[in-house]
Amino acid sequence: MSFAALLEAPEAVSVSKLEARIDSLISEFFSSIPKPAGLSPEQRRGILARYTAVLEGNFIYWMTGALLACRSEETREIILHNLHEEVRDSHPDMMRRFAVAAGAVPNDADASAVYANLTAVRAFVGRMSPVRLVLMMGYFEKLIQQWMPYMAELAGLQGSSEREYTDVHGVCDVEHSQELFRAVRAEIALAPADVDAEVFEGVELLHKLNYNVIRGAA
Repeated sequence: MSFAALLEAPEAVSVSKLEARIDSLISEFFSSIPKPAGLSPEQRRGILARYTAVLEGNFIYWMTGALLACRSEETREIILHNLHEEVRDSHPDMMRRFAVAAGAVPNDADASAVYANLTAVRAFVGRMSPVRLVLMMGYFEKLIQQWMPYMAELAGLQGSSEREYTDVHGVCDVEHSQELFRAVRAEIALAPADVDAEVFEGVELLHKLNYNVIRGAA
């Protein structure tokens, strides 16, 4: 279903329709990325390093942007709970240990490979559009829970047995994604006109960045 088709009728503001489109994008992503066993050690290292370069210093920023942008008190409570877990359990440190154990600490080339697309996502977050931004975070949390087995396999093939990061996010992000789609519903209820032809702007930008993580520099 095209994005435009989602907006043709009044009932298009249904979160289930938005989530179905996101499910399709996620399915497309995982059906198109290479199997870890078919990659060279350097290709596996690159994916792990680029992922770390993107997430380690940006996820909390993105989620904080959603907190600052949201209008609904329900959304605020959902995001604060998410951020509390991120900070309390030091998820960036958890990710760093995962990368170190796999020999995949990002270098200058890894950071440069994702810079342009990461900058585009940062700029989008800075515009603080409530529905679009919370929808982007719902997409990402839903994707992450499915990405963790892939990342764990990459790391294992690199000789690492460190699994705290992938184990934790493979579980907690199930609840986080469910809660964020509830937050999307709350934001739409306050501003239904925000479900326009550009509602997937942030999702599309982050989706492009995720492919960049897999493929490296163009």
